[in-house]
Amino acid sequence: HRRLGPAPPRLATTRVALHQLAERVVSAARRQANGKIGLRYTRGGFGTPFFGADLQVRVAGGELIVADRQGEHSVAITSLSAAREHLGAELLTPEEPFPDTQLPVDVAAAEFLGDWYGFGDSVLEELRAGAGEWAEPSRVQLWPEHFDLAVELGAEAGGVRAAYGASPGDELHPEPYLYVAPWVAPPAGELWQASSFTGAELRFAELLEAADQRETALSFLRERLRALTG
Repeated sequence: HRRLGPAPPRLATTRVALHQLAERVVSAARRQANGKIGLRYTRGGFGTPFFGADLQVRVAGGELIVADRQGEHSVAITSLSAAREHLGAELLTPEEPFPDTQLPVDVAAAEFLGDWYGFGDSVLEELRAGAGEWAEPSRVQLWPEHFDLAVELGAEAGGVRAAYGASPGDELHPEPYLYVAPWVAPPAGELWQASSFTGAELRFAELLEAADQRETALSFLRERLRALTG
């Protein structure tokens, strides 16, 4: 597994732009087809699973890609309206006038986010596989409203279910982080030290310093899974 490198300087503006694209265009295409909004990690970025007549909409670096039975059709990401035009009315019929919002995407920052989602997906899928069916695992999905990758583990009936996720950053976190967010607040303790929500977080700086980034991430998540579920 390739190590994650330092976050590029234009990460925040690129993250905000791609978040809008994910929610307003990429996820919207899947929702229009089947009512589902969940996205996935796709090579180099994020996108829909295949839906409809073997269609997929995804982002890789600075490009928006539509894949169908005839091949892949890509365009540079510039604005929301241009993105919707690239998809066409067949995939995305506007329900209301659509703003011509510019999307300032820095390619290096977009590629960094693709690496982050690849790292997060790999770690969360391993956590999910190791948890077993008793944990009632959900899919690992990228939720467009938060722009996080997450999986839910633990029995809701037992009050131990939690979201285990990989965030690309947000208004309170300038860099990516891993988190565990229990549905029911856990007992206070050193495991639950998140600063802006009830749960735990592993800062990106800690991952950068780690000799083995994946093992550090998995240990962080597994320790809290054990603490919640026994």
